[in-house]
This record gives sequence, C-alpha cells and structure tokens, in this order.
Amino acid sequence: MYFGHSVITGSAATILTEYIGDNYTFSDSTEMYLNFKPRTYKSFMAASNEAALSRMYGGIHFRPAIENGQTQGKAVGKYIISKIKTKN
Repeated sequence: MYFGHSVITGSAATILTEYIGDNYTFSDSTEMYLNFKPRTYKSFMAASNEAALSRMYGGIHFRPAIENGQTQGKAVGKYIISKIKTKN
C-alpha cells in the first residue's frame, strides 16, 4: 500500500530536481502564521523525505509504506518528465 504524501512529494521532487537541479536551497515559511519557524532545505528531495517521514513520526504510516510510496512517486515523476516537452 502506498500513501499520498510519499507519492506526491516524491514525484514533485523528482520533477523539480530534473528542471531546477539537486543543489537548490529554499525555505518554506507557510506555517509562520502558526508561529512555526521557516524550514530550510538543501534540495527538493530533502523536503520530500522530511514530508514522507513526518507521517511515520506522527504515527500515521509505517516505514515500508512510506518507502514504497517514495519509490512509486519517483517513478511517476520520471514518467511525467519523459512526457513533457519544453523549449530550451
């Protein structure tokens, strides 16, 4: 069984990494209104991994499902990349 966060973030990170690169530092400040500090990531995959693991730490999913979901998400991302045509 696969779970949404792992699949969605895995595919998004794969696509973003393909087009923007692996060494792209960015900050997520979407939860500052809840008094959370911004989270800084060194890559899209790092953010994807944290999002996936957060589901395990929260007691929502087990590690095998998370890992399978990430694998499936990366495969979906690669499939989408193979179908997208962009101008250089």
